[in-house]
Amino acid sequence: MEDTLKEKHEHEERVRLALDNMPSEEDVDELAARFKAISEPSRLKILFALSCGELCVEHLTQAVGGNQSAVSHQLKTLKDHRIIKCRRAGKQVIYSIADGHVLTMISVAKEHLNCND
Repeated sequence: MEDTLKEKHEHEERVRLALDNMPSEEDVDELAARFKAISEPSRLKILFALSCGELCVEHLTQAVGGNQSAVSHQLKTLKDHRIIKCRRAGKQVIYSIADGHVLTMISVAKEHLNCND
């Protein structure tokens, strides 16, 4: 009986810790939306290209092997989710990663592609 009470207390403590660590519903929704945005293959390719530095749409199109219209559409989605940012340089719009944490996430995910653990 003592083990059962001890186990119950341990489980209640874990639940309390889980609840204390749980982000708000708004934050969970925003995080899920950002993960969804970066999980699309062409957008993921754009992020890998931008991990090497700033690029304009023309150079991104060459790097990811798409057409300019499709790449522009994907860039808008990434920008709307604040994953990338842009700046004007004359007539060109130059894109870059808005938050280095995104690069960390995709880099770690890439490392785990061949992980057997």
